[in-house]
Amino acid sequence: MQALRPIAEVAEKLGLVSSDIIQLGPHKAKIPLESVYRSPRRARLVLMTSINPTPAGEGKTTMSVGMAQALRRLGVAATAVLREPSLGPTFGMKGGATGGGASQVLPDTDINLHFTGDFHAITAAHNLLAALIDNELYHGTRLKMNPNRVTWRRVMDVNDRALRHIVIGLGGAGQGVMRETGFDITAASEVMAVLTMARDLDDLKRRLGRMIIAQTPAGFVTVDDLHVQDALAALLTDALMPNLVQTTEHTPVIMHGGPFANIAHGCNSIIATEAGLRHSDVVITEAGFGADLGAEKFLDIKAPEADLHPDLALVVVTLRALRHHGGQPLRDMAKPDSEALARGMENLWKHIENLRQFGLPVLVGINRRADDDAAEIRWTLDKLATAGVPAAAADVFGQGGAGGEELARLIQETLARGTSDYRPLYEKDLGIQEKVERIATRIYGASGVEFAPSAQQALARLEKWGEEDLRVCIAKTQYSLSDNPALLGRPQGFVLHVRDIALARGAGYVVPLAGDMIRMPGLPKDPQAYHVTVDDAGHIEGIR
Repeated sequence: MQALRPIAEVAEKLGLVSSDIIQLGPHKAKIPLESVYRSPRRARLVLMTSINPTPAGEGKTTMSVGMAQALRRLGVAATAVLREPSLGPTFGMKGGATGGGASQVLPDTDINLHFTGDFHAITAAHNLLAALIDNELYHGTRLKMNPNRVTWRRVMDVNDRALRHIVIGLGGAGQGVMRETGFDITAASEVMAVLTMARDLDDLKRRLGRMIIAQTPAGFVTVDDLHVQDALAALLTDALMPNLVQTTEHTPVIMHGGPFANIAHGCNSIIATEAGLRHSDVVITEAGFGADLGAEKFLDIKAPEADLHPDLALVVVTLRALRHHGGQPLRDMAKPDSEALARGMENLWKHIENLRQFGLPVLVGINRRADDDAAEIRWTLDKLATAGVPAAAADVFGQGGAGGEELARLIQETLARGTSDYRPLYEKDLGIQEKVERIATRIYGASGVEFAPSAQQALARLEKWGEEDLRVCIAKTQYSLSDNPALLGRPQGFVLHVRDIALARGAGYVVPLAGDMIRMPGLPKDPQAYHVTVDDAGHIEGIR
């Protein structure tokens, strides 16, 4: 791996001089909003997504970094625009989120830990609001809220299942009002969603003010009613600026925001995307997990909100994930199995069909691994070619940008044809129930949707409150097109079960909770935290 370049040199590749950025040490910087918006948009936009992943992930970030590097090698001013890692997966099961091998975002350990403090600022703002709500309950000076109807929970950026449901205010009347509440992970915070959907500081404050903190018999109580949106914004002014870092080949990476795609909208910030579009010729951006989650939410939530017009979608696949969807057990994922591979292609075909529903040209990139069987690679590429799907294998983990040049040329060729006819799946004025049903049937392949009584009550409240023009951000498992993680491949005839619907009014969407999805993950039996070491010199190992 080459030595890191000074961040001011990396900024020059975006047309920014040292006075256009705020340096945070030699290798990290913030991009002020005046620098972000100084130039008009000019870049083409490539959306990186994947099939439904295995628990280890299929290397979507590695491929995003590798494609940006490969395009730079071909003379294209490309930039990767990515999400920030969360400490939950970093110390849990999946690990960090900076790519890997020769296609990695650096300084990776810094980024996977505290980075520039954005997650901490979001956590602090969220929990300041929680403290102010409980203070209002204790003093009861203005809003007369019912403690049992407060909807705002607390957050933290680690996985802790013991805090999902808690009782606070214990110890007597002087310790506050006793009530039930709980913690979500910071990536699920509405403050996170608001920050990633905001265009500037004024928009941030407007969205913060719209957030609902409690329900009343007649409607709801918002942050505006509490008059603390500016206090929250004060904690977020630095976090609102996107971060600039670099890849192993010194390609610029704009990294900002980190909502999960299985429990939130799974996209980096609008401001970060604006920075890439205004200072590059091609932007490679990713949306979390499979195309049924992150890509659908990018195309139905973020793109319409930000007036984005993606030019193509690139679906990342691995042979192991295809075989897994064909019935191969995870313990055997390194073994070739042509029959399982053939069956698993059904998952890929569905994702390609889905993306084409949005009017996007679709490419497939096989993230080649060192233990992949060459015959299986050839068979997969032949199948895709027969179906008229442009595809290439790329070894960007082992070779960096050089290992992705064939796929990068396919991107160039597709962009040159300009065949994108992007359109969202639904219009805002469609009813909430109809939006959920359209996503479930057209994207997941469900035969219908079953709304539990609590979800039906939520739908009635939304209609009564006039909030039906909000977009829909379904929370469901990432491992299956359905709401059941055990249904692999391309399940059919299933019913999507929506047990409740949360309202993220500041973000501009509702969150139907499908299946058993929760917004505070737990740690696995052998968490990655067990494998982190720090030597006497302070060098950290095990953050991956």
